Amino acid sequence: MDPKGVPLTPKGSYRKFLEHLSGAGKAIGVLTSGGDAQGMNAAVRAVVRMGIYVGAKVYFIYEGYQGMVDGGNNIVEADWESVSSILQVGGTIIGSARCKVFRTREGRLKAALNLVQRGITNVCVIGGDGSLTGANLFREEWSGLLEELAQNGQISKEDVQKHSYLNVVGMVGSIDNDFCGTDMTIGTDSALHRIMEVIDAIMTTAQSHQRTFVLEVMGRHCGYLALVSALACGADWVFLPESPPEEGWQEAMCVKLSENRAQKKRLNIIIVAEGAIDTQNKPITSEQIKELVVAQLGYDTRVTILGHVQRGGTPSAFDRILASRLGVEAVVALLQATPETPACVVSLRGNQAVRLPLMECVQMTQGVQKAMDERRFKDAVKLRGRSFEGNLNTYKRLAIKLPDSQIPKSGFNVAIINVGAPAAGMNAAVRSAVRFGISEGHKMFAIYDGFEGFAKGQIKEIGWSDVGGWTGQGGSILGTKRILPKKYLEEIAAQMRTHSINALLIIGGFEAYLGLLELSASRGKHEEFCVPMVMVPATVSNNVPGSDFSIGADTALNTITDTCDRIKQSASGTKRRVFIIETMGGYCGYLANMGGLAAGADAAYIFEEPFDIRDLQSNVEHLTEKMKTTIQRGLVLRNESCSENYTTDFIYQLYSEEGKGVFDCRKNVLGHMQQGGVPSPFDRNFGTKISARAMQWITTKLKEAQGIGKRFVTDDSICVLGINKRNLLFRPVAELKEETDFEHRIPKEQWWLKLRPLMKILAKYKASFEVPDSSQMEHVHFGHGEPAAI
Repeated sequence: MDPKGVPLTPKGSYRKFLEHLSGAGKAIGVLTSGGDAQGMNAAVRAVVRMGIYVGAKVYFIYEGYQGMVDGGNNIVEADWESVSSILQVGGTIIGSARCKVFRTREGRLKAALNLVQRGITNVCVIGGDGSLTGANLFREEWSGLLEELAQNGQISKEDVQKHSYLNVVGMVGSIDNDFCGTDMTIGTDSALHRIMEVIDAIMTTAQSHQRTFVLEVMGRHCGYLALVSALACGADWVFLPESPPEEGWQEAMCVKLSENRAQKKRLNIIIVAEGAIDTQNKPITSEQIKELVVAQLGYDTRVTILGHVQRGGTPSAFDRILASRLGVEAVVALLQATPETPACVVSLRGNQAVRLPLMECVQMTQGVQKAMDERRFKDAVKLRGRSFEGNLNTYKRLAIKLPDSQIPKSGFNVAIINVGAPAAGMNAAVRSAVRFGISEGHKMFAIYDGFEGFAKGQIKEIGWSDVGGWTGQGGSILGTKRILPKKYLEEIAAQMRTHSINALLIIGGFEAYLGLLELSASRGKHEEFCVPMVMVPATVSNNVPGSDFSIGADTALNTITDTCDRIKQSASGTKRRVFIIETMGGYCGYLANMGGLAAGADAAYIFEEPFDIRDLQSNVEHLTEKMKTTIQRGLVLRNESCSENYTTDFIYQLYSEEGKGVFDCRKNVLGHMQQGGVPSPFDRNFGTKISARAMQWITTKLKEAQGIGKRFVTDDSICVLGINKRNLLFRPVAELKEETDFEHRIPKEQWWLKLRPLMKILAKYKASFEVPDSSQMEHVHFGHGEPAAI
């Protein structure tokens, strides 16, 4: 950890934070309102610490708007330690309440008085669209409310001038993901974790008894949770408010369920959003569906209503990082706001934090409901955004197999291979590719045990039902090896000839990327390699050039975060203890850095940011100071290859020696538990979607060449598919070569390094932070390119 905190990141327009943005003399109020969501605490923590860091006063407003109206002990100044140990806690520590009084002008008048008395003119609201609409109305009425208070003699004319305008920034905390303009709301990913935990558990019992389960998930007006969980578990049928089933769905669903049973599938899963309706806007209930299945098919059917379990529990790594990023961005937005700035919402687009006009988002969100009320369901799906629409189309494609007679045969053979170390989510990607390929009329082949298995001819045709139930399984069912194709080129070419392979999909990590480069280089010698080839990145290290994320990294990050939570708990019990934890990742510091952000670490040592003995010394001093406060524990992460000489043992011994009498030390090496485990909902969904997109690309390439016997020799026929900022991009490997540090197996530029100062600031270090232009407010629109939303 560099005490100066200057990030060694790609050259950008870095400006020292404090020089440009001072919060001195400003007061920020933070409140959570409406339904609670996991991750709200992480957002509150980020707002408080960032506010204090820039010199502002930050106030907790307890119990949402009710606390703002009641004032008194409900509005309390927060300090650094007030938000310690809340990162891993679900719900909201400052409470949330629905408030009727705030809807009246009298209520808002009282609230304005309470804020002015404490000098608060910046409000950060974490809640759903109702809470945000209320905040915007309050902002618009502000000067009128102050005038009225002055007339009543409750405040002075000076107060009116001094606090002449109110700045409002919103963050969306809602498990339903029902807010337009943001790809993911705070809490959605954690709710999906709860749902998938239940579905995985139910699947084992359903299989034992050959049962059908009807699962009801939350989402009164939005089917996102139902849709994504159906996609992630391969459910047989899903009911959504935005896309009601067509007339006669009862018959169609029963046919589908019985077909699945005929294919030796021992269970059926039906997922219902609580707001599910038919085309006439009449509710479809889980009981109704159960009765239908029992009456028509006689299957043993059970209903499980998940209810408030989905709102509870600890936030996932994704939600903690998202909330921390948005919380910091919200403070920056408040400090940059002027009287002319409209109320904004900080949200996530692809992989970037952006600011959007609050009311534009709210109007669009309400537009979805209006479309549903007016039975314009196609419009409702479109208004939900491209990612929702993409999820729906992918689900339909992968869940419902057309009869063979209805799928025109393409005459193409496509092979799928896993390469490198196993990563959770690989199987979901294979399932998706196999089914998508079959639905396009291709013959799909599975290659077992990587390039070595390829050379030995371990290749088998794989069918639709062969991949049933794969989404929830960790590791790699096809088997995977790190061996590169170089020494087997002749044999691999021969196998491609024997099985007439027309295209290749490679799912894997850095070895898969190197393998692709080797195959590309051998095209001149072996014409068998002149076919479309595409790689989907899957590795816990997240070190593949051409993509901001890879399949498996999210699962590994959750494993690290869960372990750190337990370790922190043990340290809180013993007091004055510092844990040194070693993470995987090769030379790539992604897991250590993001794990540090998600677990609230004091430092994270990574290869990308060199450190020396002075930095280690400064970290020890920082922890010594920390032990004098009420937070008497420390957490330090170290990437396995961050330094040849400053090993985990060395750092442990140094800390133990230097901390004598102040704190004691323990070390943990997390090891291969980071590669195992059940894939997280993010990885299942990401694997499913990105792999389907790769197959679509293969199909397009093959169709273009149909009938002209074209050989694929150009660079754009051998690509890596990845997320880049906000878009899904196919990048030719030839192009990516320039962007790769081959010695250390990492991309030369890595996006997440920009988040490094964020971890330092939240751990009370000085750091310089890249601040967006104050004028940057975007609009809610559907841009060009393909959305990278998950």
